[in-house]
Amino acid sequence: MMERRTFFALGLAGVAGSVVASRTALSADTPADSALATKLAGSVYYTKDNPGRWSAKAGGHAPVVESRKGMVMVTTPHEMNGYEHYIVKHTLFDKDMKVIGETLFDPMQVKAAVSQYEIKDYSGIAYALSMCNLHDCWLTEFTI
Repeated sequence: MMERRTFFALGLAGVAGSVVASRTALSADTPADSALATKLAGSVYYTKDNPGRWSAKAGGHAPVVESRKGMVMVTTPHEMNGYEHYIVKHTLFDKDMKVIGETLFDPMQVKAAVSQYEIKDYSGIAYALSMCNLHDCWLTEFTI
């Protein structure tokens, strides 16, 4: 069994790599960059439409977002099975991939991966990231 400290260090390293790759991919302005974003979806991060190697997992891993009047609720319909299999966190990014909200989950304390954010100073395209400890990072685009 992996030590908890090692597990969290590896998880954070994976998230950092995913965010850097996602920032490069999602802040694309040129057609060449857009092609890169398309290539990275399904390999570096996953989406409902491009689940890559996790095609059977999209329904329980892609974040579901509700956005109304400056309030954003993110739900990942995924089991919270202790530290064995769970959603580690939700992160919200603006169009430039700057973090505008984040919630870490302790699977021993919460039974569902649900987070809520009040976003007052931003409107436009945004992204919700859901990180599973076994099935990588999943991204959903939405509008605030």
